[in-house]
Amino acid sequence: MKTHSKRKELIMLPLLLVAILLCIGGHFILQPSFQESNIAEYSLAALPFLLFAIVIIAIRMAIKAEQQED
Repeated sequence: MKTHSKRKELIMLPLLLVAILLCIGGHFILQPSFQESNIAEYSLAALPFLLFAIVIIAIRMAIKAEQQED
C-alpha cells in the first residue's frame, strides 16, 4: 500500500492559484466598463485555452511526480 504524499499536492498549489486568478480576472473583465474593448474580448476568448493549458501542465506534473515516487 502506497502512502499519501503531501509534496505532490503542494507542487500543484501554484497552478491552482494561477487558475483562480484567471477566473477572477475573467469576471473582472466582464464588467460593463470594458464592454467596448477589443482587448477584453480577446482576453476572454483566450481564457478557456489558458485554463486548459494549466490542466495539461498539472497532469504532466502529476505523472512525473508519480513516476519519481516509484
